[in-house]
Amino acid sequence: MASSVFPILAIFIMLLFQPNVSAQNSPVFACDLDFKNFTFCDSSLDVQTRVGDLVKRLTLQEKIVTLVDNASSIDRLGIPKYEWWSEALHGVSYVGPGTHFSSSLVPGATSFPQVILTAASFNETLFKTIGQVVSTEARAMYNVGLAGLTFWSPNINIFVTRDDGDKHRLKVGACCKHYSAYDVDSWKGFERFSFNVVVTKQDMDDTYQPPFRSCVLDGNVASVMCSFNQVNGKPTCGDPDLLTGVIRGEWKLNGYISSDCDSLDVMFKNQHWENTPEKIAADALKAGLDLNCGKFLGQHTEAAIKAGLVKESEVDRALAREAARQGIVLLKNSVGSLPLSPTAIKSLAVIGPNANVTKTMIGNYEGTPCKYTTPLQGLTASVATVYQAGCANVACGTAQVDKAKKAAAAADAVVLVMGSDLSIEAEGRDRINITLPGQQNLLITEVASVSKGPVILVIMSGGGMDIQFAKENPKVTSILWVGFPGEAGGAALADIVFGQYNPSGRLPMSWYPQSYTEKVNMTNMNMRPDPATGYPGRTYRFYKGDTVYTFGDGLSYSEFRHHLVKAPKFVSVPLEEGHVCRSSKCKSIDTVEQTCKNLAFNIHLRVTNSGTMGGSHTVFLFSSPPAVHGAPQKHMLGFQKVHLAPRQQRVVRFGVDVCKDLSLVDEVGNRKVALGQHVLHVGSLKHSLTVRI
Repeated sequence: MASSVFPILAIFIMLLFQPNVSAQNSPVFACDLDFKNFTFCDSSLDVQTRVGDLVKRLTLQEKIVTLVDNASSIDRLGIPKYEWWSEALHGVSYVGPGTHFSSSLVPGATSFPQVILTAASFNETLFKTIGQVVSTEARAMYNVGLAGLTFWSPNINIFVTRDDGDKHRLKVGACCKHYSAYDVDSWKGFERFSFNVVVTKQDMDDTYQPPFRSCVLDGNVASVMCSFNQVNGKPTCGDPDLLTGVIRGEWKLNGYISSDCDSLDVMFKNQHWENTPEKIAADALKAGLDLNCGKFLGQHTEAAIKAGLVKESEVDRALAREAARQGIVLLKNSVGSLPLSPTAIKSLAVIGPNANVTKTMIGNYEGTPCKYTTPLQGLTASVATVYQAGCANVACGTAQVDKAKKAAAAADAVVLVMGSDLSIEAEGRDRINITLPGQQNLLITEVASVSKGPVILVIMSGGGMDIQFAKENPKVTSILWVGFPGEAGGAALADIVFGQYNPSGRLPMSWYPQSYTEKVNMTNMNMRPDPATGYPGRTYRFYKGDTVYTFGDGLSYSEFRHHLVKAPKFVSVPLEEGHVCRSSKCKSIDTVEQTCKNLAFNIHLRVTNSGTMGGSHTVFLFSSPPAVHGAPQKHMLGFQKVHLAPRQQRVVRFGVDVCKDLSLVDEVGNRKVALGQHVLHVGSLKHSLTVRI
């Protein structure tokens, strides 16, 4: 029993039994009181021993009250109540009952861009820096009793940590969600609460699982959250293969597994997985769930134990368990358009329903920013502006075209800030159309037609938009995507528009034409195209049709060139004597330890900034494997971001592990190294590499 209770109570010990630190509601800690001589308070002992001692002291009812996010206190042992649910997707958030802002103590926290925009920076240093800032602010709020230390972020759904990666020290505990293949919220009658995701073993292992695997193995995350949906007929929070088999068995999670809120109630009421709530509770606990966001386990676990559906030992185990700027993407820039000169521009028309918004900029799972800078405010700080909303809101039922055109015609340049907000795209709200809402297209076209200078179209959105009409319109001279850019989004936009910052963001997803949505049933989770049905496939890895913009697209005010310095032309895979592929022609070989050991090489590239403006550049390394096992047409092996002054050069090195980076997943989910010609891509540069026996 003791061995199965460790992980979640280990986190309790690390979070709660810390002297001279206050937390939610400023509890008095057990180890500061009369319990300090108990074994679980002896910090000289290992965590396993301390947790084992604590478990032995808990009654069944006391164990059950810790199974839910709003864990009750256990007064007889000096254990305070604790709320596990806090959020910090892009800054400490007031979403989730574990965090509270206070006008006197902490009135607000830094609100960074929505993560999809930060991802567009492709800057690992920035990712870590943001994480350090958010975790520091979160820890500070914990120290004054306004937050817990477990934050259910980040969201890594396919498009969808511990602060220092130290397994033995927690600054805050992060959570990767929503596991797994969770892509549908509410689409044409399909709801996330009842949707059964049908995913091939191949797509599961080479697309949907890797982000979570990286979270656990590389990020040392404290928690993984299972999702509402079913995967191949089983609720994720009740699937022992996904939870115990993969997260704990294969990936060795050093933490706890939580449900979404309240996934177990959804399993019972929406999915009708079992005919009694006690069976649902038993299924979840036996599958490997440790913590229930919600009340379900608190209400039904004791009855499940008394009915013999689950053992108390299984309950024991459950217990034991610089941003916006770098992300903004320049998608189009005609000669003479951006950057604008603040001295040459005497008047700037700022038009659009997102031009002067505040809350839209911080998206959902948001906190309370200390201060906003809207696009209008950011631009007005540099030049004189005239503002017209153009639409009453982003739905833009009726565009106010005449007023907007009048303002545009009189200005030296125009910035149109269009796009969406949470009324268009949000959790629980899937889009049917990926065009700009309402009459936004009309407003853009009409304003551009009368403008005498540059027209900069700014798209503020979470997902991609079909803006092919603007891409092809020569009067629209520049296009920027700013995501939901956070509290300082307007200032960041102005920095780029007026050339104080060289844009370096790259699209973290492809933007498809509206026709794509008419070909794709969003409940079809297959990644690969199916010519027989006309299904076009998904993502840059498999989709071969037209896009508006593609993953990795993004321009700069400088030009960067790549030159291959060093890369092998052949890689030989060692095989033991008698291996079948020594006597027979094989198209791939298994990635087994004896084959893969020390099978790696380096690629060296010289990157040159040939422009006149310093800036950052993301170097993407892609590979196109041989056409076997439904291989992707191209997939990313890695990226690095470098900052170069004008005319400066730098050598970038990529390490390539053959069995990790040049492998693929076959039709039945086995990882293989494809034999034959692999083509490595860096920008327009291509290099052929043959993998042979």
